[in-house]
Amino acid sequence: MITHGKSIKIFTGNSHPELAQQIADMLGVPLGNSNVATFSDGEISVNINETVRGTDVFVVQSTNAPVNDNLMELLIMIDAFKRASAGRITAVIPYYGYARQDRKAKARDPITAKLVADLITAAGADRVLTMDLHAAQIQGYFDIPLDHLLGAPILAKYYIEKGFKDRDDVVVVSPDLGSVTRARKFADKLHAPIAIIDKRRPKANVSEIMNVIGDVQNKTVILVDDMIDTAGTIANAANVLRDMGAKEVYACCTHSVLSGPAIDKLENCAIKELTVLNTIKLPEEKNLEKINILSVAPVFAEAIRRIYEDVSVSKLFEE
Repeated sequence: MITHGKSIKIFTGNSHPELAQQIADMLGVPLGNSNVATFSDGEISVNINETVRGTDVFVVQSTNAPVNDNLMELLIMIDAFKRASAGRITAVIPYYGYARQDRKAKARDPITAKLVADLITAAGADRVLTMDLHAAQIQGYFDIPLDHLLGAPILAKYYIEKGFKDRDDVVVVSPDLGSVTRARKFADKLHAPIAIIDKRRPKANVSEIMNVIGDVQNKTVILVDDMIDTAGTIANAANVLRDMGAKEVYACCTHSVLSGPAIDKLENCAIKELTVLNTIKLPEEKNLEKINILSVAPVFAEAIRRIYEDVSVSKLFEE
């Protein structure tokens, strides 16, 4: 039951307009009329071309590369809606950038995940809707309500539909110790055992595989991670699993950042198929044959509908 009586409007920046359109179509509303461009000096220019007074506004914008442009677009759009007297503003951020610096790992480190949370709040957002934050504690960095959706159920459903749940040779593999909980929950859905790759990272964006904990000999393995950036971790892991006797290597993740040498590494590694969610728009030149893309639009549309109707969103958090 809708208690506030306001209309709903979906707007988007330039990071992923296709996803915003999919979400709007599923909700049966037109995409909001806005124009986000740049001035000649590179500053962000935002024009909202319809009234939003008193409405429930949802701004769909991932903060992936170019991360600073996309983040500023989001902040300026939120500010524009706030000054236009929108009834409630929800920042829908399928991929939350700057999340990897979530604590002080060494002296004089910034905590960018908290800084970005403060910026979004200061801009005027009333709540945030996101998916698979790099670290769960980032939810606590916001002083406004945050709904944290999960990508694993979408990925698991895909493998179940492919019959992996009915096979006895499937092993779910965590590419590092930090992803063990995610891998275990994913494996529970497939009724499969897990294995863990113990790796040492000598410096940023460089990973060194050490050993595999678990049995992968003659197994079909599925590597599960939250994001793939330069693809060093996932490619090295796939090659090690193959060298240790795995029959086939599949991989999946929520966020396909795929920066730097990622495409070359994926092309030349042992991964047979990489399944990703479309939280980030994948450029055509990065759309490899071995990359399979699943849409998050249905779960975001349902979450937005529930937020708008003031009903529980918790069912969407179930793993």
